[in-house]
Amino acid sequence: MKHLFILNPIAGGGRRIPEVRAEIVRVMAAQGEPWELHETTGIGDATGKVKAAAASGEPLRVYACGGDGTLNECVNGAVGASHVAVTHFPAGTGNDFIKSFPANKEDFFNLERLLDAEELLVDVIDVGGRYGINICSVGFDARVGGDVHKYSKLPLIGGKLGYVASVFANLAKGIAQRFELEIGGERIERDFTMICACNGKSYGGVFTPVPEAEPDDGRMDILVVKKTSRIGVLGVINKYKAGQYRDIPNLITYFQENCMTARADKEFVINVDGEILRRREVTFRLLPRAVKFFRPRKVCVG
Repeated sequence: MKHLFILNPIAGGGRRIPEVRAEIVRVMAAQGEPWELHETTGIGDATGKVKAAAASGEPLRVYACGGDGTLNECVNGAVGASHVAVTHFPAGTGNDFIKSFPANKEDFFNLERLLDAEELLVDVIDVGGRYGINICSVGFDARVGGDVHKYSKLPLIGGKLGYVASVFANLAKGIAQRFELEIGGERIERDFTMICACNGKSYGGVFTPVPEAEPDDGRMDILVVKKTSRIGVLGVINKYKAGQYRDIPNLITYFQENCMTARADKEFVINVDGEILRRREVTFRLLPRAVKFFRPRKVCVG
């Protein structure tokens, strides 16, 4: 079996990259199996590299060494290849997908533990040919995420200030947009603040909209947040962020469906595991057991 490490040199501001690179070299030098370290050069490079490596047909394990965006690219290269398994050796800021495995989340940061792995088949969300393994969304949160880099590049603004600037700028633009949704045999047309389709538990570093979501249960958990006032929106978002959607059923509706289509008269922002798309119509479709994911084996105590 070959081990392919996909390292994003700018993930997490590059803070953990030297440590990750050194650990890969140190640990793999003691292994008897072939391995390769590939540092990405831009958007799409990781997906292309995984597809090229998978073309041999030999068993392959891929380690996404970066943030959730790096993991997303690796997954997009591995979907449909039954001989390829993917994991996350985190070096990003949020590292959200591994929060779906709370029992051994910290072990993902230990390469030796990752080498002693168990494989499972997990679901992915097909977003018009782009695959998400964690959480996809449209609406206010996606708009904020899509604008963060724009504000972070301004003088005197960066990091978390870029996020704050994007929040206030998007509040000024309006907190809702009119969508037509097709979901569960229903067609709903109204103004919505946010719509999310969950395969994993957490995204954005702090949001856990559906804590009970599991990436291997063959189900897509969907939350639809109705329009609210600018005064009330922060309270609604706090409930949404904490997974307390049941507390405000008049504003947040829960669905469990494996397909949802959203369309609008004007282009809107779509978040796919933190990666941004822009379209006027999008369908989120769950593909059960579509990719192999490997995680550290659970440690038995006692």
